[in-house]
Amino acid sequence: ILTAPLPQERGGNNSFTHEALTLKYKLDNQFELVFVVGFQKILTLTYVDKLIDDVHKEFRDKYRNEFQQKGALGLLNGTFDFKDDFMRLLRDAEESSKVRAPTVMKTFEQSLKSQKTVKCMIETRGEKPKEKVKSKKNKGSKKDGTEAVAAPSKASAGDKQLSAAGDKEELTKDEILQKNREEFFRRHMKAGEKSRSPKPDAQKEKGKKPRVWDLGNSNAKVLDYSNSATNGSAEACPVEEFDPDMALGDKNREPGRLYDLEYESDDEAEEEKVVQNPSKPSVKKGGLGGMFGMLKGLVGSKSLTREDMDPVLEKMKDHLIAKNVAAEIAVQLCESVAKKLEGKVMGTFTTVTSTVKQALQEALVQILQPQRRVDVLRDVMDAQRHRRPYVVTFCGVNGVGKSTNLAKISFWLIENGFSVLIAACDTFRAGAVEQLRTHTRRLNALHPPESHGGRTMVQLYEKGYGKDAAGIAMEAISYARNQGFDVVLVDTAGRMQDNAPLMTALAKLIAVNAPDLVLFVGEALVGNEAVDQLVKFNKALADHSMAQTPRLIDGIVLTKFDTIDDKVGAAISMTYITSKPIVFVGTGQTYCDLRSLNAKAVVAALMKA
Repeated sequence: ILTAPLPQERGGNNSFTHEALTLKYKLDNQFELVFVVGFQKILTLTYVDKLIDDVHKEFRDKYRNEFQQKGALGLLNGTFDFKDDFMRLLRDAEESSKVRAPTVMKTFEQSLKSQKTVKCMIETRGEKPKEKVKSKKNKGSKKDGTEAVAAPSKASAGDKQLSAAGDKEELTKDEILQKNREEFFRRHMKAGEKSRSPKPDAQKEKGKKPRVWDLGNSNAKVLDYSNSATNGSAEACPVEEFDPDMALGDKNREPGRLYDLEYESDDEAEEEKVVQNPSKPSVKKGGLGGMFGMLKGLVGSKSLTREDMDPVLEKMKDHLIAKNVAAEIAVQLCESVAKKLEGKVMGTFTTVTSTVKQALQEALVQILQPQRRVDVLRDVMDAQRHRRPYVVTFCGVNGVGKSTNLAKISFWLIENGFSVLIAACDTFRAGAVEQLRTHTRRLNALHPPESHGGRTMVQLYEKGYGKDAAGIAMEAISYARNQGFDVVLVDTAGRMQDNAPLMTALAKLIAVNAPDLVLFVGEALVGNEAVDQLVKFNKALADHSMAQTPRLIDGIVLTKFDTIDDKVGAAISMTYITSKPIVFVGTGQTYCDLRSLNAKAVVAALMKA
């Protein structure tokens, strides 16, 4: 008698222990049946689960019809003829649980290894694997079914004649294998003796010759920087010999002109192609219904709603993010376009896609054309009238091309007739001063003093490494004022936007020297990182400035623009977050690879599918 209530089956726990007995049960919820098996707890019966499952299945299938007609409660007083079936199921369960007798291991005489001789089991170094030998046997015995072994493919003609078919049949497998091994080792020993024949000693090389690069300079005096000049005295610097065409790039350029950025846009989208030929509608498939359906999609019969624009705006947002526009800015752009177009009545023969796309293009062009435009040449001439140098400070993160683009801007200013003093304020990075010194020599080689009335057009002001950058910039500006330089370009060390000590030093340099123009140099390869860099640079300049109206970033130099194809989203992100113009765009490695931003060309590349 089961004295405890039966819990529901959960997780396979269907057993109950009471004193020396163990009960296992199974519930049948369909017919409200309980199957219980009781046995002594000390016994380990492995067949109990199988037995209860078999009894449950057999009993349910045998009395299924009666249960369905009368129900389980109606058969409580009845009897069930199930004893024979239960005994049969019990015997089957006991038989299945009996341990199988262990398999008897083969004796050595019964194994295949006993049939082999000792010779055939000896493996010699350099011997071919047995699998290959067996495969050769099978190939040779396909036709006649015999177990003859084919001779090696590299055997000589005389050896082939000696091995006749009759001899092969008389030899055993082991003798054939041993014979093949002897032939192999005989040929191997002959080949080894031939290879040991003395050879004339090859003439040794006299020494390792240094590599000469195609674009390098083999003159050791030019590469010696031990006696380099400092503090602007460029006369002692040796003139470097190099190809001017390679440094300038385009030979047909106009000197001193800053060309606009160009981009050839493809044809318009497919929906606009449909609008170009409205007189040729397709009437075959839809008849009049297709005609009116097309007109309903084109003719501006109702005002735009948010539900109409949401699918198009979602695709536009994904497209902008794929073109390297920061995700946050892409969402804000689409939101502003939706607010602008909501409630607007579409024009005739226009679709929702073309309307949204046109509005987005206009918004992007407006972003890339800020209200304040930086005109460097006009500002330099204005500084000349006041008899002071025009100071430009370059800042940015590591490795974006500050020094390289500083040299490009120096070349552009020199071609416009302005003298330049480069202040080497990157006193941290190894090789920073030497890099600027190399650019100074090359710029002086392209524009020697003889071409400018004996006046040196570009000089380098440097004090070495480990010095205070703000102090060096102040001395360079004073030196440029005394020597009559028109422009001072201040190169600073690259720093990450979250490095507080370095950002404090940059804010100090800008606050102390008060440059006319602060340019942030950023690469076009970044996406969301561009927003973080500009926001934190501006915040650091504002927090660490001692003035009431702190100096922030005035403009942007966008570098590495030639490496991104049509993924020009960084230009949108940078101008949107700062409302500052992109003053220069770097497009290559030569001094002439400097462009001004063309907003329409950038938007055309951005909207390209």
